[in-house]
Amino acid sequence: MNCPASPMDWSGRAEQLAAVVSAESPEWAPAVASTPRHMLVPRWWRPNTDYSSWDLIDGPAAPDEWVNAAYTDATLVTRVGPHHADHADGACTANGEPTSSSTLPGLVVSMLDHLHVDDGMRVVDVGTGCGYSAALLAFRLGDAAVLSVDVDQYLTVAATERLASFGRCPRLVSTDATRALPGEGYDRLLATVSVRPVPASWLAALRPGGRLITTLAGTPLMLVAAVREDGTAAGRVLPEQATFMPARHGGNYAPRLDGVYADARTRPGDTVRPPAAAIPDLHHDWRAATLLALVTPSVEHRSYRRPDGARLTWLLHPGGSWARAEESAAGTALVHQAGPLCLWDEFETVRAAWERRGQPSLDQLRVELGPDGAGWLVWPGKPTWRLAL
Repeated sequence: MNCPASPMDWSGRAEQLAAVVSAESPEWAPAVASTPRHMLVPRWWRPNTDYSSWDLIDGPAAPDEWVNAAYTDATLVTRVGPHHADHADGACTANGEPTSSSTLPGLVVSMLDHLHVDDGMRVVDVGTGCGYSAALLAFRLGDAAVLSVDVDQYLTVAATERLASFGRCPRLVSTDATRALPGEGYDRLLATVSVRPVPASWLAALRPGGRLITTLAGTPLMLVAAVREDGTAAGRVLPEQATFMPARHGGNYAPRLDGVYADARTRPGDTVRPPAAAIPDLHHDWRAATLLALVTPSVEHRSYRRPDGARLTWLLHPGGSWARAEESAAGTALVHQAGPLCLWDEFETVRAAWERRGQPSLDQLRVELGPDGAGWLVWPGKPTWRLAL
């Protein structure tokens, strides 16, 4: 579990990384420059060129690649499906979706900057992962000021040992972070997992005036909010975007909606009609995909272009509802829908409302949270437009 000692001279590379990622947040430069990230990520998964599978990279066996990867501002995927790189043994490839990673350092520093972390504060780090953000916080605030939590016990145990190997000993706990957190009265909460809604336990763990930063599951929207005296919170969506894995509640994520997709591939819908507007490319139009996720949480979308040039887009919901938008090479289009939720109707409704307002930037959204974490995204202007969290 411990990372093998390495004779590499990493300090110069860490200083170079600090200069890049801390240019706008110089108070974090010493923490980045003093953290041997390679010691926290000795092995990781690198995607193949077509992203069909992942190749195992063993750092100690490839020291040049190890140091280059560790001190580049990039995410390193450490777990694919149930397969952590530390446990790969003889396996050299893996298939599936990423389920744990070392977040790119620049994003961690940016999030910490938005939190306004200051000396003397106590901070909760949600999503220990490899332990990098906990390492930065422990350097800046001291070990006793940092609690880091992760649902995966292996990650917290491995990170504890690796952090201790270079003198950092924050408190690391294995727990479902969407439930009660150990302790209360924290000043800040950093979440490198996505959630929706914001867990009530996060608000309860923060003192009045405490701030949290997280991303909304299924979207790249990053929000920051401050807790009020009455336990509610208010904040805003930030201009920066980030996509984090959803908070896990067990060993793995729920499987993809292959059963719903099989039903939706070619079956006629309960209703069939032309679309009210052009069919977007949801894989490349992040605004359209975000609007879809905001109005229909848990929706999964897939796309395919046939050899004849026809384009198909599916919307799939865990409850069994689905929609299929078909656009021929000639430009004619139809939408099939089935199930209790009319997914395409809901998408078109929110997109039309957004367009009527002049397609405002999504970072104009304000955030309002109740003590239970449920709340609203609110667009300014009249009439007030609210989307439930």
